Amino acid sequence: MPYRHPYPPSDLQEAQHRHQTASHLLAVFARTTPGLDDLWSLLSAALADIPTLATEITALRAALAATRAQRANLVAAARATLAAHHEGEPDPLYYLRDELTAQLATDQRAGEAQ
Repeated sequence: MPYRHPYPPSDLQEAQHRHQTASHLLAVFARTTPGLDDLWSLLSAALADIPTLATEITALRAALAATRAQRANLVAAARATLAAHHEGEPDPLYYLRDELTAQLATDQRAGEAQ
């Protein structure tokens, strides 16, 4: 059974749309009530964090998906190794070595890309 996260993923596109709307409204309010400049500055600074956080969430989701795929491949290799051992293959650990080598190569390529 595949792992299902207990909470639905947030809709980042919708959050960014709400951010744009709130930023626009804040600019209008700031122009019409300049006496509250300190308040508008605080709110503007808080809203400015949203695009950065959305970008970070996107990157974390991609990293999590890659980690889950690596884990699934490792589990499949472990199962193949056990089956090969059960069937008496001469080198049942081949499957694990092959997967670990592939993951190491992927990790090294990712490290070079950064």
